[in-house]
Amino acid sequence: MLLMIATRHLALKRMSQKRTIDAFFAPAAKRPRNSIPGEENSEANRDEIISKSQHPKYPFSIAELPASISKELSSLPARPARIINNEPDLDLLYFEPYIPDYLARQLFQHLRAELPFYRVEYQIKRGGIESQVRTPRWTTVFGLDETSKFDDNGTVVDANTGIKVPPDRRYDKYSPRPLPKCLDELRQSTEAATDCKFNFCLVNYYASGADSISFHSDDERFLGQDPAIASFSLGARRDFLMKHKPAAPNQGESSAIKTGVIKFPLNSGDMILMRGKTQSNWLHSIPKRTGKNQDDGGRINITFRRAMIKGGTENYYNFNVGSGPVYRWDKRNGSMMLWKPT
Repeated sequence: MLLMIATRHLALKRMSQKRTIDAFFAPAAKRPRNSIPGEENSEANRDEIISKSQHPKYPFSIAELPASISKELSSLPARPARIINNEPDLDLLYFEPYIPDYLARQLFQHLRAELPFYRVEYQIKRGGIESQVRTPRWTTVFGLDETSKFDDNGTVVDANTGIKVPPDRRYDKYSPRPLPKCLDELRQSTEAATDCKFNFCLVNYYASGADSISFHSDDERFLGQDPAIASFSLGARRDFLMKHKPAAPNQGESSAIKTGVIKFPLNSGDMILMRGKTQSNWLHSIPKRTGKNQDDGGRINITFRRAMIKGGTENYYNFNVGSGPVYRWDKRNGSMMLWKPT
């Protein structure tokens, strides 16, 4: 009898060891497709109370990031940057990615749903002919130049004295508004990762491959000398093209720098920091996508910049907010819709 009990005990022990060893070498359980690492309890996510950023100049309050996303932003970047400076006057930090894919997807959906957007129209004169331009993408902007700041009540005050800024045409036409917390948390992370300082955030939404931006450089005088600009890509993959500026007419053909177009196929979560002589010597663009790749689900581009003078504030609000109506993402229709106060 004792022998039978001992034999059975030994068999059970071996089975237990086998299960333990099998479990060790077995593949990890797959996470549900729509779950978030560390956030498998969807009920907890749904029950989370989301606070909102508010300011008199916001058309509506803007939801802050869920705590799960906010917490992960503080641990970014996901990978160290790759330095790219192998072309004349080019100085880039390329994060592939800065934000991991699952987090970039959530951030894209949050910002598209929560931010106010605009389709700005403005007049330009070329060759003596004035024409109307409709921006080929959705835009929005938040921030204030270095000469001023927002006090605790959201009032624009002098950066040095803290005294309320008197009426100024550069602020009066388009009233400045602070970065909502959902963008400011990413700004803080970016500053820590790049050792740069930013006071403006521009957000572009490319609804499809038909939306684009032509070759240009962010070399406005109000950005100061050798500005640093951090550019994030969320959502659909789009090509980011760069090419060296042509030689000035008075420099002659011999002084032109011969470089081709450089293409960066930006994935969701990637970030490029353009710094040093880059803006004064290089152009960049997001070209259109046609054919089967045109309906790509949309892309959001976030750029952090630092405007030094009031003219920068006036410029950014003029070309990214303007005087037209406000639009907001409508999930049911899957598009930006005209927003009306309720």
